[in-house]
Amino acid sequence: MWRRVFLAILAVAAASSAKAQVQVTELAAPDAFSTAGRETGLPSQLWRGTPAELARVVLPLLAVKPLSPAASQLARRVLATGAPGPEGSTADGALTGSRANALIALGDLSSVARILERAPGLERNADLSRAAAEVALLTGDVPRACAISETLTAGRGEIYWLRLRAFCQVEAGRVDQAHLTFDLAQTQARDLTFGRLMAARFGGGAPGVASLRNGLDLALSRSLKLDLAVAKPASAVAAALSGQDPTTPAVDVAAIDLAIGGLGASLRSGPPPDAGISALVAAAAEADPKTRTRLQSAALLLAAFTAAPSGVDRTRLAGFTVPEGKSPAGRNVALAAAAEGRRMGEAALLALWICADAGMSGPGVADRARIVGALARVGLAEDARAFALEGLASLK
Repeated sequence: MWRRVFLAILAVAAASSAKAQVQVTELAAPDAFSTAGRETGLPSQLWRGTPAELARVVLPLLAVKPLSPAASQLARRVLATGAPGPEGSTADGALTGSRANALIALGDLSSVARILERAPGLERNADLSRAAAEVALLTGDVPRACAISETLTAGRGEIYWLRLRAFCQVEAGRVDQAHLTFDLAQTQARDLTFGRLMAARFGGGAPGVASLRNGLDLALSRSLKLDLAVAKPASAVAAALSGQDPTTPAVDVAAIDLAIGGLGASLRSGPPPDAGISALVAAAAEADPKTRTRLQSAALLLAAFTAAPSGVDRTRLAGFTVPEGKSPAGRNVALAAAAEGRRMGEAALLALWICADAGMSGPGVADRARIVGALARVGLAEDARAFALEGLASLK
């Protein structure tokens, strides 16, 4: 009897085990945006409806092109947010690397470090490895950067890795190897600054002043014990030297605020009141030639917050003579479509694309007004106000 009971128990256990094995569910591969760099307050639906192709175009631009303070703030917020990414971003190591490299250029090193902690396959992806190596160099962990360079299995012949290996080899005392790697790097892409610093590291010349363009320049300058205070740092290097995450500087709108009834100051706490915008539009339409352009520019920036201006206001706005912007027509159409579809991430990336082409001073009034309106429509109200404030401050 006991034997039949024992066998029955074994059979039930085996069946339960088999059932449990059948029900095992594999975890989905992480996409390029799911890991959070920090808390940003943006929703988990940030990238819903955004094409991954757009991210692949825009993110590399953010790593190399200077942005205005408002655009930098927007870029840091959306790129540091942990949320399911655009369709097609699953297991895309290159896109994860582009995200990390853009955040490095924007000076948000702490976010990059957290993102890379969860990124698999660093050694198999040159973009991810480069981001990890740069963070290590910027934070003074040269051995970590050199270890990444040694274990890399993809893209080892790219110029970044040649330069880093030459530096690591001379740091390790392998001077003959360092000379060969350095010569190969300079033959592939000559860099006078890197050449000057490495020549001094080899002991063959005066180092000159420090260079702070990137993590490798910083590591070389530190190795040569140069005075870092005399060099102008890139934003990533400045963030590393300060030890603090970047913040958006305060914007002074005092020069225009008296002329627009304090609407600039009201933007700091929320959207401007519709009645105030309507009064400004009326004043700008009747302004004398000396103040017309300035008031009409301010009115356009603030009117962008109004979803449905009155017929009178629409007619007055249509008569404004503020010049058209520089953004291509197709990009403007795409931005308007993203705003209409309430696609937050897509609107942010298109706005940043426009800003990357505009440079550190930011887009002109017409392009900026479109960006303000689009960001306000998709729920990026804080960033819309930052763009409007930055634009108002430029109206001297």
